[in-house]
Amino acid sequence: MADINLQEIHDFMISIARRAGEMITSAHPTTLAAGSKKNSADLVTETDQAVEKLVSTSLREKYPDFAFMGEETYKPGDALTAAPTFICDPIDGTNNFVHRYPYVSISLGLAIDRVPTVGVVYNPFTDVLYTGIKGQGSFVHQAGQKHQLPLSPPTKMEDLSSCLVAVEWGSDRSGNDFAVKSKTFSNLAATKEQGGGMVHGLRSFGSAALNLCGVATGGLDVYWEAGCWAWDVCAGWVILKEAGGVIADANPGNWEPKVDGRRYLAVRGGEGQNDIVKELWGLVEGAFEVGL
Repeated sequence: MADINLQEIHDFMISIARRAGEMITSAHPTTLAAGSKKNSADLVTETDQAVEKLVSTSLREKYPDFAFMGEETYKPGDALTAAPTFICDPIDGTNNFVHRYPYVSISLGLAIDRVPTVGVVYNPFTDVLYTGIKGQGSFVHQAGQKHQLPLSPPTKMEDLSSCLVAVEWGSDRSGNDFAVKSKTFSNLAATKEQGGGMVHGLRSFGSAALNLCGVATGGLDVYWEAGCWAWDVCAGWVILKEAGGVIADANPGNWEPKVDGRRYLAVRGGEGQNDIVKELWGLVEGAFEVGL
């Protein structure tokens, strides 16, 4: 890893993200036939595929010895290895994109030894760019300004009743994992007298990468999710960790989740963050089967 120029890679990834952003904002999305997708909530567009082709071609030309993993070219059985690997979601928030709701990003990460190491998340509709390099901090670039994350000194988190929590329904709408989500969402919202978390609110924005960046900024306190993939979280993982956040497993008890483990609990920087993880784990009703 010592001979890999992370800053150069970081800068090149930003240039690709901005080029991809131009494709995304100029597109007129229409959904493709279902194909390998699960159901009517699991969408893909021609733009998803075109953006991933642009990204993968550009990266392979510049870094031919690196591996590539992307949402649109993933095949069952493909596994993340210890080799330097670019991990890409060409459009994180495809449902938003189709509905023209501008909470959309390109998520582009680099993992080395299976560890998220460089992250770039770019929302081309708002022209907000989040970046991070392992050991070098993370930043948000907006309106010509660059700010280190988090955006303000982190405050202590007393308990979940002081937290704004991001969650996502995902495209699986039946079975064990859907039940775990539904029951746990209710537990998070319920009053303390009911044994719940009484959180300030639950937010579902439709983009895992931007949710992680929201926690990194400090605007969101917690993000709890299962069912998403390495390409959804690799870039945001770097950005969050470099902002002082922690990532645990969405299932209770595991403090060392894998980037491709498909279960994530992210908490912003600040005193009390581990207590928040434990409190949320106590409200999880059941256990996710995905990733096991």
